[in-house]
Amino acid sequence: QVQLVESGGGLVQAGGSLRLSCAASGRTFSNCPVAWFRQAPGKERAFVGGINWSGGDTAYADSVKGRFTISRDNGKNTVLLQMNSLKPEDTAVYYCAATTVGSRLAVRTTATTYNYWGQGTQVTVSS
Repeated sequence: QVQLVESGGGLVQAGGSLRLSCAASGRTFSNCPVAWFRQAPGKERAFVGGINWSGGDTAYADSVKGRFTISRDNGKNTVLLQMNSLKPEDTAVYYCAATTVGSRLAVRTTATTYNYWGQGTQVTVSS
């Protein structure tokens, strides 16, 4: 069993930065691939960035490449999403997700491959 709690969201002006944190409970978390997804009003949940169990492999959506960085600290059961150069189109609820299914080596980009989800944290970027 894995429980995820996101924090760090808020209101920021365009061009600013935020750092989201995903804190996990459960002994298996350090073996889980983890990802961040986001959902804007009226839109489907979309992949933002993902990381494998060790942090040795990452993947990003094209829309955030070069601006967002995902990292993890397995000793602290935490995954971070550093978001720089934020744009109004980054406004969404951001969700942390982890999976205990399949290989821990792979970064997953599809929401249906994750079996644990946090409640989400709101990020609002003003123009």
